[in-house]
Parts: sequence; C-alpha cells; structure tokens
Amino acid sequence: MASNLLNHQIDDILRTVLEDASGDVYMVNPSRDAIEEFVSVATDFDGSLPTVQMLANEQTLKEVMGDFIIASNAADLISDDALELRTLGETPENSLCLTEDRVIALVHAGDRVGGLVTDDDEFVEDTFASYETRWENADVFKLRTPPISDVRETLSDEISPDAEADFTAILNSLETARGDGEGLDEVTISLVVAAKNEALLYDISKWGEDVGIASKATFSRTKTKLEDMGLIDTEKVPIDVGRPRLRLKIGDDRLREADNGQIATVTQSILN
Repeated sequence: MASNLLNHQIDDILRTVLEDASGDVYMVNPSRDAIEEFVSVATDFDGSLPTVQMLANEQTLKEVMGDFIIASNAADLISDDALELRTLGETPENSLCLTEDRVIALVHAGDRVGGLVTDDDEFVEDTFASYETRWENADVFKLRTPPISDVRETLSDEISPDAEADFTAILNSLETARGDGEGLDEVTISLVVAAKNEALLYDISKWGEDVGIASKATFSRTKTKLEDMGLIDTEKVPIDVGRPRLRLKIGDDRLREADNGQIATVTQSILN
C-alpha cells in the first residue's frame, strides 16, 4: 500500500484496504457514502474478503440500510461472514480503517478523499487494541433485510424463474430502492413483477413474508394502492375450498409495453 492514498475516490481506497489486508479489518465511524461504497466494492470484490467489522453511527446505518439494494447486499456479506455491524455509543472525530499493520484515516476535502496512512507499530497496535475493546462492548446492529441471494433463489423457486429475472432486471436498473420518491420500494417491485408474470397475490405475499421482505398485510395494502392507481389489476381465481384468490395483472398499457429496463421508470412516473 502506498504511504498515503491521495486524490482517490472512496471506493478506490476501500478496495486497496481489502486487497492488502492480511486479517480482519475495522471500519470506524464511516460516512454514509463510505458505507454505501463499501457494500458495492465488497459485493463485486474479486477474491477472498477479510471480515470487516463496521462500527458505525446507528442513525447513519439506519438511513443507509433503508435502501433495499444496499441492505440486501449487506445482508449477503453478513451471511458470508464478510461483514459484521455494530453501533457506536460515542462517535469519534475521525473515520478510520484499521488493519493489523496499518491505520488509515479517511479525510474528506470537498469532492476529494484522502487515506492518510501510518504503519508505526506501537501506534497501530494501541489503536487496534482500543477498537477491539470498543467492538466487544458495542451493540449489534440488527439488519432485518434478507440477503439478496435468498430473495432471488426463493422467488425463482416459489413464483418462477421469469419472475426472478424480472425482479433482478428492475433492481439493476435502479440506483436506489427506498420508496421515498428516489426509488421504488421492494414491495412495489415485487407486486409489479408478480403482475407482469400473472402470479397470485396470495403466492407473492406469502413469499414476501416468508423471505422477510414485508408482512402479508403490507403486500395487501400496497396492492390496493397500486390497483387504485391503475398500475395493476386483479381477477378472481376460484379454488376448491374457501374464498377465491386474486391473480395480479398489469393494469396500465404503458407498463405492459415496457421492457425490463424501462419498468422501473414507467412505474415511478405513474406513481408520481
């Protein structure tokens, strides 16, 4: 690693840290951008990842993990033992990356980021030991979003491979999936995919609840909203015993004619 990492983007610095680390890595007080970039870099990392123990501000983690795309990829990293999340009680002044032989301070200066590195043995050892202790005493951040690999696998198995392909294509066309005007949320995406593939509301909502996306009640409320706006439609499907079930269908011609790369944009334009 260079003595200092100057005139780099945050993703370049994080990639260098992951490539050079010989053991576990601590990320201390990362910014929102640093958390997002870490998840992106680690998800696409070519090689064996070290375990990254992220010690972050709780509110920052909540805001970042409100994006399904980031949170579901982070959940994959946690499932693979490449990431652990805990919360800071008292926030330090600096953002740090710690390895067993280096301390890297992340310094933001406008749109520039510097990674200021020290490998002084005594300083590194003392700093690493200090944050080991803070880590042991920190609260675990409970990420409730399911891993994206589980979402895709179960959607393919329980609805259809075509539905999984549509779901993945829509996510890939989005920068964020928050449902706050910046992106569609995961429940809306799931229902649009179900309607495109004419799946039953019962099946998609049961899948969503089982995999951990949202409750059946949330799926039902969102279905009603989308139906009221004409985005999706339903038809009754009689069953042998009990009330008829509802098959979801696309209700707007603009959405019906859109390809996978356009579905998110068309859906958002209708909702807005």
